[in-house]
Amino acid sequence: MGMTPSPSAGAWRTAPTATAGAAPDGTRMDTVELLVRDLDAMTSYYRDAVTLDVLEQSGATAVLGRGTQKIMTLRQERDLPTASPRAAGLYHTAILFQDPQQLASSLFQMAQRVPQTFTGSADHLVSEAFYFTDPEGNGLELYHDRPRDQWQLLPGGGVVMDSLPLDPNAFLHQWLDEDATTAGDTAAIGHVHLQVGDIPTAKRFYVDVLGLDITADLGSALFVSAGGYHHHIGMNTWQSAGAGPRAASLGLGDVRIQVPTREDVEAMAERVRGHGIDGADDGRSLHLADPWGTRLVISPEGI
Repeated sequence: MGMTPSPSAGAWRTAPTATAGAAPDGTRMDTVELLVRDLDAMTSYYRDAVTLDVLEQSGATAVLGRGTQKIMTLRQERDLPTASPRAAGLYHTAILFQDPQQLASSLFQMAQRVPQTFTGSADHLVSEAFYFTDPEGNGLELYHDRPRDQWQLLPGGGVVMDSLPLDPNAFLHQWLDEDATTAGDTAAIGHVHLQVGDIPTAKRFYVDVLGLDITADLGSALFVSAGGYHHHIGMNTWQSAGAGPRAASLGLGDVRIQVPTREDVEAMAERVRGHGIDGADDGRSLHLADPWGTRLVISPEGI
């Protein structure tokens, strides 16, 4: 596996502008749904190469994860067209491994089985990340976080990030333990990176409405989180500047966000209504769409 530049190399050197958000500190990302054409091939990729487990499979749907932790839902939609690379939608799904050894185990399988899907790697200071494109063109990041006490915080809020070279072969040499187990809840969705049409509109929705905090605002990209994380959602216009609402296509189905309690869901629903945005609260989860039609489902823990 050779070294190529990260898709966002050098992008995170700008100091962020911090805002005080209303999203609870315990907010985290939940599962991501991908709409796929070839369910068998995509299931094989995420099971055999990424090293996720098939937790549920029925008809046109497969749910993959680790242990009891659901990470990704693949739903077959044979009649949908392929998404334009310049459209709003998914830039990449980022799977967070609990430690570098678990990440190395997955990375080794990727190198053995699907080396042609590797697109780059980067040391982001807060994390070490490896980038891929799955068989249907969806971006994928596999990463682990460095301990939070090693993160450099900026005055007034925000986290220092960068995109420095990271040699995947050296990473494997340092961390690969071929006897290590991949069992248990050792991975989860760490963040989701979206393509959007413009950053000011994204900021109004994800910061002003959903209440997430800005950790980096680069003009062409925005990174937001809750609870001091480096980012739960990234947004950029690198390929999608000016994009309008999404057309029905393969690729990103929905993004799920978990908050600690049902009361947190209700508070978010109230903010959404206060901004005149349509959202449906089914008594458990809040369903809504961002300005480009990306579907979001916000649920309390345990749902």
